[in-house]
Amino acid sequence: MPGPSADQGPDSQAFHKRPFIKHSCAEAIVTTMHTTRQNHPSEPVRRADGSSINILVVDDEASLTELLSMVMRQESWDVRCAHNGSEAIRAARGFRPDAIVLDVMLPDMDGIELLPRLRAVLPGVPVLFLTAKDSVQDRLIGLRAGADDYVTKPFSLEEVVIRLRGLLRRSGAAQARPDAGLVVGDLELDQETHEVRRDGKEIRLTPTEFELLRFLMHNPGRVLSKSQILDRVWAYDFGGQSNVVELYISYLRRKIDAQRKPMIHTVRGVGYTLRPAG
Repeated sequence: MPGPSADQGPDSQAFHKRPFIKHSCAEAIVTTMHTTRQNHPSEPVRRADGSSINILVVDDEASLTELLSMVMRQESWDVRCAHNGSEAIRAARGFRPDAIVLDVMLPDMDGIELLPRLRAVLPGVPVLFLTAKDSVQDRLIGLRAGADDYVTKPFSLEEVVIRLRGLLRRSGAAQARPDAGLVVGDLELDQETHEVRRDGKEIRLTPTEFELLRFLMHNPGRVLSKSQILDRVWAYDFGGQSNVVELYISYLRRKIDAQRKPMIHTVRGVGYTLRPAG
Protein backbone atom coordinates (compact mmCIF):
# COMPACT_ATOMS: atom_id res chain seq x y z
CA MET A 1 0.00 0.00 0.00
CA PRO A 2 1.64 3.32 -1.00
CA GLY A 3 2.30 5.82 1.76
CA PRO A 4 1.63 9.56 1.88
CA SER A 5 3.06 11.61 -0.98
CA ALA A 6 6.20 13.67 -0.54
CA ASP A 7 4.30 16.91 0.00
CA GLN A 8 2.59 15.46 3.07
CA GLY A 9 5.55 15.77 5.40
CA PRO A 10 5.62 14.87 9.10
CA ASP A 11 5.54 18.52 10.15
CA SER A 12 2.19 19.11 8.52
CA GLN A 13 -0.62 19.87 10.94
CA ALA A 14 -3.24 18.81 8.42
CA PHE A 15 -4.39 15.25 7.86
CA HIS A 16 -5.33 14.47 4.25
CA LYS A 17 -8.00 11.89 3.67
CA ARG A 18 -7.30 9.10 1.21
CA PRO A 19 -10.63 7.34 0.53
CA PHE A 20 -9.10 4.57 -1.59
CA ILE A 21 -7.16 3.38 1.45
CA LYS A 22 -10.42 2.85 3.28
CA HIS A 23 -11.90 0.91 0.39
CA SER A 24 -8.93 -1.42 -0.07
CA CYS A 25 -8.65 -1.90 3.67
CA ALA A 26 -12.34 -2.82 3.93
CA GLU A 27 -12.03 -5.50 1.26
CA ALA A 28 -9.04 -7.13 2.94
CA ILE A 29 -10.06 -7.15 6.58
CA VAL A 30 -13.49 -8.81 6.64
CA THR A 31 -12.23 -12.34 5.95
CA THR A 32 -9.42 -11.96 8.48
CA MET A 33 -11.78 -10.97 11.26
CA HIS A 34 -14.36 -13.64 10.36
CA THR A 35 -11.77 -16.41 10.44
CA THR A 36 -10.29 -15.25 13.72
CA ARG A 37 -13.64 -15.04 15.48
CA GLN A 38 -14.76 -18.37 14.08
CA ASN A 39 -11.68 -20.20 15.32
CA HIS A 40 -11.17 -18.33 18.59
CA PRO A 41 -14.43 -16.82 19.87
CA SER A 42 -14.17 -14.61 22.95
CA GLU A 43 -16.54 -13.63 25.74
CA PRO A 44 -18.25 -10.26 25.26
CA VAL A 45 -16.97 -7.26 27.19
CA ARG A 46 -19.76 -5.60 29.14
CA ARG A 47 -20.20 -2.78 31.59
CA ALA A 48 -19.55 -3.50 35.24
CA ASP A 49 -23.32 -3.74 35.81
CA GLY A 50 -23.66 -6.32 33.02
CA SER A 51 -25.34 -4.02 30.48
CA SER A 52 -24.11 -3.60 26.91
CA ILE A 53 -21.24 -1.32 25.96
CA ASN A 54 -22.13 1.70 23.76
CA ILE A 55 -19.73 2.62 20.95
CA LEU A 56 -19.95 5.71 18.74
CA VAL A 57 -18.26 5.40 15.32
CA VAL A 58 -17.55 8.72 13.57
CA ASP A 59 -16.47 8.47 9.93
CA ASP A 60 -17.89 9.88 6.70
CA GLU A 61 -17.19 6.67 4.74
CA ALA A 62 -20.45 4.71 4.95
CA SER A 63 -18.91 1.38 3.91
CA LEU A 64 -16.33 1.61 6.68
CA THR A 65 -18.82 2.53 9.39
CA GLU A 66 -20.97 -0.39 8.27
CA LEU A 67 -18.05 -2.81 8.62
CA LEU A 68 -17.04 -1.44 12.00
CA SER A 69 -20.63 -1.57 13.22
CA MET A 70 -20.99 -5.17 12.07
CA VAL A 71 -17.95 -6.44 13.92
CA MET A 72 -18.74 -4.45 17.08
CA ARG A 73 -22.25 -5.85 17.18
CA GLN A 74 -20.67 -9.30 17.03
CA GLU A 75 -19.04 -8.27 20.31
CA SER A 76 -22.57 -7.66 21.71
CA TRP A 77 -21.95 -3.91 21.78
CA ASP A 78 -24.55 -1.29 20.87
CA VAL A 79 -23.29 0.94 18.05
CA ARG A 80 -24.30 4.34 16.65
CA CYS A 81 -22.69 5.96 13.62
CA ALA A 82 -22.14 9.60 12.76
CA HIS A 83 -20.78 10.85 9.44
CA ASN A 84 -19.71 14.36 10.42
CA GLY A 85 -18.84 16.38 13.49
CA SER A 86 -22.30 17.85 14.05
CA GLU A 87 -23.91 14.40 14.00
CA ALA A 88 -21.23 13.12 16.37
CA ILE A 89 -21.95 15.80 18.97
CA ARG A 90 -25.69 15.10 18.82
CA ALA A 91 -25.08 11.36 19.13
CA ALA A 92 -22.74 11.86 22.07
CA ARG A 93 -25.45 13.76 23.93
CA GLY A 94 -28.23 11.28 23.24
CA PHE A 95 -26.43 7.93 23.01
CA ARG A 96 -23.84 8.50 25.79
CA PRO A 97 -21.17 6.17 24.34
CA ASP A 98 -18.63 4.39 26.53
CA ALA A 99 -15.98 4.86 23.82
CA ILE A 100 -15.65 6.68 20.50
CA VAL A 101 -13.94 5.63 17.27
CA LEU A 102 -13.11 8.89 15.50
CA ASP A 103 -11.78 9.50 11.99
CA VAL A 104 -9.30 12.35 11.83
CA MET A 105 -10.77 13.90 8.66
CA LEU A 106 -14.48 14.72 8.47
CA PRO A 107 -16.47 16.92 6.04
CA ASP A 108 -17.29 19.76 8.44
CA MET A 109 -14.36 19.64 10.91
CA ASP A 110 -11.38 17.44 11.62
CA GLY A 111 -11.12 15.05 14.53
CA ILE A 112 -8.55 17.21 16.29
CA GLU A 113 -11.11 20.04 16.44
CA LEU A 114 -14.01 17.73 17.25
CA LEU A 115 -12.36 15.85 20.12
CA PRO A 116 -12.58 18.65 22.75
CA ARG A 117 -16.20 19.26 21.80
CA LEU A 118 -17.01 15.61 22.41
CA ARG A 119 -15.14 15.67 25.70
CA ALA A 120 -17.15 18.73 26.74
CA VAL A 121 -20.25 16.53 26.42
CA LEU A 122 -18.63 13.36 27.82
CA PRO A 123 -15.63 14.18 30.00
CA GLY A 124 -13.10 11.36 30.07
CA VAL A 125 -14.70 9.25 27.32
CA PRO A 126 -11.93 7.15 25.68
CA VAL A 127 -11.31 8.00 22.03
CA LEU A 128 -9.62 5.85 19.39
CA PHE A 129 -8.42 7.84 16.38
CA LEU A 130 -8.44 6.45 12.84
CA THR A 131 -5.79 8.04 10.63
CA ALA A 132 -4.38 7.42 7.17
CA LYS A 133 -1.01 8.85 8.19
CA ASP A 134 1.49 6.92 10.24
CA SER A 135 4.47 9.23 10.76
CA VAL A 136 5.64 9.78 14.33
CA GLN A 137 4.74 13.46 14.13
CA ASP A 138 1.19 12.75 12.97
CA ARG A 139 0.66 10.25 15.77
CA LEU A 140 1.97 12.73 18.33
CA ILE A 141 -0.45 15.38 17.05
CA GLY A 142 -3.37 13.05 17.72
CA LEU A 143 -2.17 11.96 21.14
CA ARG A 144 -1.37 15.51 22.21
CA ALA A 145 -4.87 16.52 21.16
CA GLY A 146 -6.17 14.07 23.75
CA ALA A 147 -6.76 10.82 21.86
CA ASP A 148 -6.27 7.74 24.02
CA ASP A 149 -5.08 5.51 21.19
CA TYR A 150 -4.96 5.37 17.40
CA VAL A 151 -4.85 2.94 14.50
CA THR A 152 -3.44 3.72 11.07
CA LYS A 153 -5.02 2.72 7.79
CA PRO A 154 -5.09 0.14 6.44
CA PHE A 155 -6.01 -1.66 9.66
CA SER A 156 -7.70 -4.90 10.64
CA LEU A 157 -11.11 -4.96 12.29
CA GLU A 158 -9.68 -7.26 14.94
CA GLU A 159 -7.09 -4.65 15.88
CA VAL A 160 -9.78 -2.01 16.38
CA VAL A 161 -11.77 -4.34 18.65
CA ILE A 162 -8.69 -5.26 20.69
CA ARG A 163 -7.73 -1.60 21.12
CA LEU A 164 -11.29 -0.75 22.20
CA ARG A 165 -11.34 -3.58 24.72
CA GLY A 166 -8.19 -2.18 26.30
CA LEU A 167 -9.54 1.38 26.36
CA LEU A 168 -12.82 0.26 27.92
CA ARG A 169 -11.08 -1.58 30.73
CA ARG A 170 -8.59 1.19 31.40
CA SER A 171 -11.37 3.78 31.51
CA GLY A 172 -13.36 1.67 33.98
CA ALA A 173 -16.33 1.36 31.62
CA ALA A 174 -15.86 -2.40 31.50
CA GLN A 175 -14.39 -4.92 33.87
CA ALA A 176 -12.03 -7.61 32.68
CA ARG A 177 -13.26 -11.17 33.08
CA PRO A 178 -11.60 -12.98 35.99
CA ASP A 179 -10.15 -15.55 33.58
CA ALA A 180 -8.86 -12.98 31.07
CA GLY A 181 -5.30 -13.29 32.36
CA LEU A 182 -3.00 -16.30 32.20
CA VAL A 183 0.05 -16.54 34.45
CA VAL A 184 2.85 -19.10 34.40
CA GLY A 185 5.79 -18.21 36.62
CA ASP A 186 6.84 -14.64 35.77
CA LEU A 187 5.07 -14.79 32.38
CA GLU A 188 1.71 -13.01 32.06
CA LEU A 189 -0.71 -12.98 29.11
CA ASP A 190 -3.89 -10.90 28.86
CA GLN A 191 -6.38 -12.57 26.52
CA GLU A 192 -8.41 -9.38 26.12
CA THR A 193 -5.70 -6.80 25.32
CA HIS A 194 -3.24 -9.33 23.81
CA GLU A 195 -0.54 -7.92 26.08
CA VAL A 196 2.29 -10.23 27.16
CA ARG A 197 4.84 -9.53 29.89
CA ARG A 198 7.68 -11.45 31.45
CA ASP A 199 9.10 -10.19 34.71
CA GLY A 200 7.00 -7.06 34.16
CA LYS A 201 8.55 -6.25 30.78
CA GLU A 202 6.30 -6.07 27.74
CA ILE A 203 6.89 -8.55 24.92
CA ARG A 204 5.40 -7.82 21.51
CA LEU A 205 4.10 -10.84 19.61
CA THR A 206 2.52 -11.38 16.21
CA PRO A 207 -1.05 -12.77 16.23
CA THR A 208 0.20 -16.29 15.45
CA GLU A 209 2.90 -16.14 18.12
CA PHE A 210 0.28 -14.95 20.59
CA GLU A 211 -2.06 -17.87 19.79
CA LEU A 212 0.78 -20.35 20.14
CA LEU A 213 1.84 -18.91 23.49
CA ARG A 214 -1.76 -18.83 24.71
CA PHE A 215 -2.15 -22.53 23.90
CA LEU A 216 1.06 -23.35 25.76
CA MET A 217 0.01 -21.26 28.77
CA HIS A 218 -3.40 -22.92 28.90
CA ASN A 219 -1.50 -26.20 29.33
CA PRO A 220 1.45 -25.44 31.63
CA GLY A 221 3.72 -28.41 32.21
CA ARG A 222 1.87 -30.53 29.68
CA VAL A 223 3.78 -31.84 26.66
CA LEU A 224 1.91 -30.84 23.51
CA SER A 225 2.59 -32.66 20.25
CA LYS A 226 3.15 -30.86 16.96
CA SER A 227 -0.13 -32.23 15.63
CA GLN A 228 -2.01 -30.90 18.67
CA ILE A 229 -0.44 -27.47 18.17
CA LEU A 230 -1.20 -27.49 14.45
CA ASP A 231 -4.80 -28.39 15.17
CA ARG A 232 -5.30 -25.67 17.79
CA VAL A 233 -3.24 -22.79 16.38
CA TRP A 234 -3.43 -23.32 12.62
CA ALA A 235 -6.56 -25.49 12.31
CA TYR A 236 -4.80 -27.66 9.69
CA ASP A 237 -4.28 -24.68 7.38
CA PHE A 238 -0.73 -25.86 6.81
CA GLY A 239 -1.67 -29.40 5.85
CA GLY A 240 0.22 -31.08 8.67
CA GLN A 241 3.54 -29.37 7.92
CA SER A 242 5.02 -29.67 11.40
CA ASN A 243 8.05 -27.58 10.48
CA VAL A 244 5.87 -24.47 10.87
CA VAL A 245 5.48 -25.37 14.56
CA GLU A 246 9.26 -25.63 14.96
CA LEU A 247 9.66 -22.27 13.24
CA TYR A 248 7.19 -20.47 15.50
CA ILE A 249 8.52 -22.14 18.63
CA SER A 250 11.92 -20.70 17.70
CA TYR A 251 10.33 -17.26 17.23
CA LEU A 252 8.70 -17.47 20.67
CA ARG A 253 11.92 -18.57 22.34
CA ARG A 254 13.75 -15.53 20.96
CA LYS A 255 11.17 -13.27 22.56
CA ILE A 256 10.11 -15.15 25.71
CA ASP A 257 13.38 -16.79 26.73
CA ALA A 258 15.88 -14.25 25.36
CA GLN A 259 18.61 -13.66 27.99
CA ARG A 260 16.42 -15.35 30.60
CA LYS A 261 16.08 -18.80 32.09
CA PRO A 262 14.14 -20.85 29.52
CA MET A 263 10.46 -21.60 29.93
CA ILE A 264 9.79 -23.31 26.57
CA HIS A 265 11.26 -26.81 26.41
CA THR A 266 11.49 -29.50 23.72
CA VAL A 267 10.71 -33.07 24.60
CA ARG A 268 12.42 -34.94 21.78
CA GLY A 269 10.15 -37.15 19.75
CA VAL A 270 7.06 -35.90 21.63
CA GLY A 271 6.56 -32.13 21.43
CA TYR A 272 6.88 -28.97 23.48
CA THR A 273 6.02 -27.80 26.96
CA LEU A 274 6.02 -24.52 28.85
CA ARG A 275 6.77 -24.39 32.57
CA PRO A 276 8.06 -21.82 35.08
CA ALA A 277 11.77 -21.12 34.86
CA GLY A 278 13.62 -23.23 37.39
